[in-house]
Amino acid sequence: MTDPLMLARVQFAANMTFHILFPTISIAMGWVLFFFRVRHNSTGDKKWAEAYQFWVKIFALTFALGVVSGITMSFQFGTNWPGFMQTVGNIAGPLLAYEVLTAFFLEATFLGIMLFGAQRVSQRVLTVSTFMVAFGTTLSAFWIIALNSWMHTPVGFEMINGKAHATDWLAIVFNPSMPYRLTHMLIASGLTVAFLIAGISAYRWLRKDRTPSVMAALKTAIVMAAVMIPIQIVVGDMHGLNTLEHEPAKIAAMEGIWKTEKGAPLLLFAVPDPATQSNKYAVGIPKLGSLILTHKADGEIKGIDAFGDKHPPVPPLFWGFRIMVGVGMLMLAVSWFSAWTLRRKGDINPLLARTLVAMTFAGWLATLAGWYVTEIGRQPYLVYGVLTTADAASKIAAPMIASTLAMYLVLYLALTVTYISVVFHLARKGGKPETAPYAAPVQASGRRLATNGGR
Repeated sequence: MTDPLMLARVQFAANMTFHILFPTISIAMGWVLFFFRVRHNSTGDKKWAEAYQFWVKIFALTFALGVVSGITMSFQFGTNWPGFMQTVGNIAGPLLAYEVLTAFFLEATFLGIMLFGAQRVSQRVLTVSTFMVAFGTTLSAFWIIALNSWMHTPVGFEMINGKAHATDWLAIVFNPSMPYRLTHMLIASGLTVAFLIAGISAYRWLRKDRTPSVMAALKTAIVMAAVMIPIQIVVGDMHGLNTLEHEPAKIAAMEGIWKTEKGAPLLLFAVPDPATQSNKYAVGIPKLGSLILTHKADGEIKGIDAFGDKHPPVPPLFWGFRIMVGVGMLMLAVSWFSAWTLRRKGDINPLLARTLVAMTFAGWLATLAGWYVTEIGRQPYLVYGVLTTADAASKIAAPMIASTLAMYLVLYLALTVTYISVVFHLARKGGKPETAPYAAPVQASGRRLATNGGR
């Protein structure tokens, strides 16, 4: 591969792939930790405090990697994509700054209390700190998704001398796709965390750790997944309809529709062939594609042929979308069966536990597939209808990009493997009672409450 543009795209994709893994966890994990705190405060049951103490370590590790990888990614705006900030920096710059000023400092400030304050501050302060961190992670997602959504559905600006200038900040932030994209991402984060907690808890269960804190976390995660999956399906449908309105070429590629047609089928399987602009070995349900997308069995859907050369590549979107949906359906089946088993027997069995362990990081797979569909589906534009990817790219030589790309890939692979290894190491360590001490609560005055009748 010697094309500098393609190398730059692959490098940014590698950075983004690694980075998104960690915010996807930290966004929802903060709220789960807040739930654990609230449950402990309301019931006095130490299992919730023990669950909190275990998962706050994983949250901190995740948060740290998310920050580091985000910094690396931001450098590439200047090195590989100078045309992006030159053209739309008046809009992208403030949105990125808002994310740092309103979210990052909030998270970083109160995270220290969460990690080191359990034995030093009152229960109220610890709970409030956890809420502030959870709120901060969500606020961070809000600003980043606002910018990303604007890149897909740009409004509220005017072009002056080749540069975008804001005319309506409310329209920019709350652009047409932003509510759908933000909701979809937040739920995706919730599902990623639900299966992470369920998988690690099941792993501890298999290692004979059946303590109340493990079971409390497991049940919480399974209920989360079982409730959120159906909501995500509805939100995903709404997001798809919004995409059809604003980015019809993306929908055509996702569904493998090469020529504009009425009563388009829903393709369950096919092998898209760009050379012949056709699908090989297609298996589909007649008219269902049009029915889902237009709510009419004979509704018309524009095909790839309607967009000339301004359309994304079909195979990555076609397969990426089906991977996302397939993993989502598997999540639905596993979470509902797990919830039914827990309700019926009050516990899980070894086979179900192994299944949950196998799906510990299923949320990552679904999120990445969906993110690839979103970002590749915007091609050939970086900002839809405003700035093409080619116009934003730098003139850096291909060998230089290739060398840094190779270093990134090796580093990211090593860090990802290390992260997963550490998470499972903490799970093994957490299963030993002597390594999971329960911090006695502290009164508002700072005096420790006596436990077990002690002084």
